[in-house]
Parts: sequence; C-alpha cells; structure tokens
Amino acid sequence: MPGPIAAVVRWITALNHLLYKAASLLMLVIVPVMLYAVTARYLFNSPSSWGLELATLLFGPFFLLGGPYLLHIGGHVNLDLVRRSVSPRMNRIFDLINYPIIGAYAVILFYFAWPFAMQSYALNETSYTSWNPVIWPIKFVIPIALALLLLQAAAEWLRVIFNEPAPQQTEDAQGDAL
Repeated sequence: MPGPIAAVVRWITALNHLLYKAASLLMLVIVPVMLYAVTARYLFNSPSSWGLELATLLFGPFFLLGGPYLLHIGGHVNLDLVRRSVSPRMNRIFDLINYPIIGAYAVILFYFAWPFAMQSYALNETSYTSWNPVIWPIKFVIPIALALLLLQAAAEWLRVIFNEPAPQQTEDAQGDAL
C-alpha cells in the first residue's frame, strides 16, 4: 500500500480504536447508574426519575462508537460458515463487495441522520420526561458514528485492494470487547 494511503488507513483505524476504548468506558457510568436505579426502586421503593433514562441515553453512544472499530477486528456478526468453506480468493471477493455495501449503507443512513440531529439541535430538544435532559448531543453521535463507519469501511476496502493482511483478532482485541 502506498505510504500516504497507509498512513490515512492507520489514522482512521487508530481514531476508531480510541473511540472504541472511550465508548467502553461508558460502562463505568452505565453500570453504577443502573445499580443505583434498581437498588433505589426495589430495596427502598424510591425509583429515580433519571437513572434508567441516563443509562438508555448512554447505551446509544456505547454501541455506535464501538461499531467502526469492530468492523476492523471482525467483531460483527457474519457468515462464518460460508467464509470458512470458501477459498481465500473468494473471501477477498466477498470483502471487495462487502465494504462498499457497508459504505453505501453508512452514507444512506447519514443522509437521514444529519438532518435529524440538526433539527434536534435547532429545537434544543429534550426528552420531555420528568428529568428532561437535553438530548441533541446524543443524537449527534448517530451521524458521527456513521461517518466513522464509512471511513473504516473505506480503510478496510483499501486493505483488501492492496492485499494487506487482515487484522487478526488478538487477545487485546478480544479483551476490549464491548
């Protein structure tokens, strides 16, 4: 792979890896909040108005920001039975087709998600619950994650085009599982 392209591919993957790690840290907030909400509700019969809603709002970024890096390490669901039964050449053909489809999917969803996020921002949208937090920042995670997914799909496609070895799912990658 030519040097400048390799540098961009490494940068995209490193950015998505960083966001993957950051998203996994959201569990350090989600788990105690859920523990508090369940404890308050069932042990003290005093449900919180914000606990479940905060956890729900944080689950979106948790999943969305981890997705692009999971594409890199092969962490998404795929047709393993088919992949294992065909030749490496056929797997390469699958990848040459698959990554542009993922990219098109991300572009189409981005097309609809961007106005959705912009409208939420323009209206200073809140959740309209008793806690009523501002939710437009959470809605902006959707188009951001889709843009990152598009970039990672392009990076993976370039790896296939230039016959770079596919990333192996190392112990570190498995230990990072969301």
